[in-house]
Amino acid sequence: MEIKLKNIEYTKNNHTTISKTIIKNLNVTIKERQITSFVGPNGSGKSTIAKLISLLDLPTKGEIKFQDIYITNKLNKENLKKLRPQIGIVYQNPQNQFFCDTVKKEIEFAINNLNYQTKDKEKRIKDSLKLVGLNPKYIDTNPNNLSKGQQWKLSLAITLSVNPKILILDEPTLELDSNNKKQLIKIIKMMKLRYNKTIIIFSKDTDFVHEISDYVYIFNNGKIILEGDKYEVFTNIQILKQNKLTPPKIIEFVNLVEKQKNVKIGYRDDINDLMKDVYRYVR
Repeated sequence: MEIKLKNIEYTKNNHTTISKTIIKNLNVTIKERQITSFVGPNGSGKSTIAKLISLLDLPTKGEIKFQDIYITNKLNKENLKKLRPQIGIVYQNPQNQFFCDTVKKEIEFAINNLNYQTKDKEKRIKDSLKLVGLNPKYIDTNPNNLSKGQQWKLSLAITLSVNPKILILDEPTLELDSNNKKQLIKIIKMMKLRYNKTIIIFSKDTDFVHEISDYVYIFNNGKIILEGDKYEVFTNIQILKQNKLTPPKIIEFVNLVEKQKNVKIGYRDDINDLMKDVYRYVR
């Protein structure tokens, strides 16, 4: 499902003495079946965009177009009802959304709440856990007793259990170790390639975004600073640093090799490909 944000403005506490415009005149196109990332430092406004696209907030001005359905600041319950089951969001602090006393009940609640039709609910729950790599042995465990990484997997399982067309991930690597991050990358790629999901990521983790994304927006102070494919964006070291972002380590390494050894390895987005190149040059 393609998404277009046209002339979007968002003002917090609008029409009050403490109103603050967070986003102004934002125009963005998120292509269907691609991985689009918004990268920016804390306080840049990324989470506000996530809430607008997930329809948790409405824009103050402008419109958001989901295929042929328009969302504006005028509440249209019918449009919201059509779209919300198709949009899944995984929050950066998933433990805040848990309120059931078992893993099973959490997923079951999502399925029931959105009236998702499935022939075998028990199988759907177990398949959702298997998909994200969370052992079914935890099915009767209290979510609050899971580790941070397991809680994030549960949140993702809850979201995927109702098969949304659009998957939104807000700071997905915040609580993940390197092994869980690798597993997340594998899951996201599978969601895109096998299940044709439109995936939107909001993050300041440039290494993760560089590896996974098709298209990237550098976002700060409520506006787009730079956009393009990941090569165009992440090789612009100056823009990244000006916006308090660390360049991906793989690009820093390639630049360092060229500077110190005068060897041009070329652009790489995968560490395994980079290692092969290094080995070839060293040999």
